[in-house]
Amino acid sequence: MRVNPHPMPDLLAALAQTEQQINTNLQQISTGQRISVPADDPAAAAMLVQNADQASEVDQFQRSLTSVLGEMQNADSTLSSVVTTLQRAISLGVEGANGTLNASDRAALAQEVRGIQSQLLGLANATYQGNYIFGGTMTQTQPYIADTGSGSGVTYQGNDLSNSVTLGSDFTLQSNLPGSQLFSASGKDMFQAIQDLITSLQTGDGITTAVNEVSDAYNYIGAQRVFYGNAMNQLNSQQTTLNHESTQLASQQNSLGAVDLPTAITNLTSSELARQATLEAIGSNSRDSLFDYLK
Repeated sequence: MRVNPHPMPDLLAALAQTEQQINTNLQQISTGQRISVPADDPAAAAMLVQNADQASEVDQFQRSLTSVLGEMQNADSTLSSVVTTLQRAISLGVEGANGTLNASDRAALAQEVRGIQSQLLGLANATYQGNYIFGGTMTQTQPYIADTGSGSGVTYQGNDLSNSVTLGSDFTLQSNLPGSQLFSASGKDMFQAIQDLITSLQTGDGITTAVNEVSDAYNYIGAQRVFYGNAMNQLNSQQTTLNHESTQLASQQNSLGAVDLPTAITNLTSSELARQATLEAIGSNSRDSLFDYLK
C-alpha cells in the first residue's frame, strides 16, 4: 500500500470544496433558488431568462389593460350621465311644448336647458388620468369649447381618429370613440339639438321638432354605448387570459429555478459533517509523521 507522505494539499483542497458546497447550500436555502449564476445550470438559466422576459411582458400588458379598462369605465359612466342629462332636456322640451305656457315660463325652461348645455359641455370634456377621453387621438387638447359664433354653441377641437392598444401577443383593441362620432355626428348632433331646443323655447316656435332632435341624439348616444360595453367584455376576457399566462409562467419559473428545500438541507448537513471530518484529519495530520503511518 502506497502512503501519501504529503496529504495536506489534498486535505486543504477537499476542505475548500466542502466550504464551497456549504456556501452554495446556504445560499439556496436562504433564497429558495437553486440557480444563482448561469454556470449552476446553463440550460435552465437560459430558460429562466426567457421566462422572466415573458413574465415582464405579461405584467406590462396587465398594467396597461387595467388603465384602459379604467378609461373605458369612465367613458361609459360619462355617457350614462349624458343620456340622463338629455332625458331631463327632453322632459323640459315636452313641458315647453304645452300651449298653456306663456313666454316667461318658456324663458325659464330655456334657461334651465342652457344649464344642461353647460353640463353636457363638461361631460364631453371628461378626462381620465389627465387625458381627454373624447378628443380622438388628441388627448391633451380640450375637445369642446363654448362658441357663441357656432350654430351648435360649441366648437370641436379634437379629431375623427381613435386610439388602439396592444394588450397581448395577438390582442389589439380600439380603446375610444371620438367626440365627433359621439356628440357631433351628422343628423345626431347633441349640441345642435340642445341649441335648437333653447332657441325654440325662447321663440315659442318649433319646440316639438327640437324635442325630436334631442330624442334622436339621446337614442343615438345610448346606442353608441354598446361599443364600450363590448370592449369592456373583451378586456375582461383578455384579463383572464393574461392572469392564466402569468400563473403558468410563475409555475415554470418555480419548476426551473426553485430549490428542493429538504434536499438542500440534507446536503448542507452532509457537507458540514464532511468539513468537520476534514478539519479533524488536518488537525491529526499536523501531529503525525511518516513513521506513524508505517507502524
